[in-house]
Amino acid sequence: MRSDNEVDGKEFKNDRPGYVTADLYNYRYLKAIREELRENYTEAEKLLWKYLRNKKTGYRIRRQHIIDNFITDFVCLSAKVVIEIDGKIHLQQKEYDELRTNTLNEKGYKVIRFTNEEVLSNPEYVAIQIKETLDARK
Repeated sequence: MRSDNEVDGKEFKNDRPGYVTADLYNYRYLKAIREELRENYTEAEKLLWKYLRNKKTGYRIRRQHIIDNFITDFVCLSAKVVIEIDGKIHLQQKEYDELRTNTLNEKGYKVIRFTNEEVLSNPEYVAIQIKETLDARK
């Protein structure tokens, strides 16, 4: 019999707080989407990742991490901060973004958003803003 914490025959244990954050019912589907997003990320995401990876902020940041039923652009699990980079599509999906933000807030995450233009024009400033947000959450 399959437990609620099992996906593809692997048991997921919640003994590492904040690590297993996905809705396990939809995990397989979301994982496939996440892998595609990781391979085809935007120029803004690619640029910002250079400033966030390898603990350059002093925090471990994950890229395209699943939380509940959402795939975040970036997240710091220890500080519970989600970082979203909004492209032009986000102008047309404000309701969805609001629902997503509210759900993540209810789970204790602070969501910060930047536009593609902000990241592309001044990635250093965006990285500083992210670091300040992370520091404030500790």
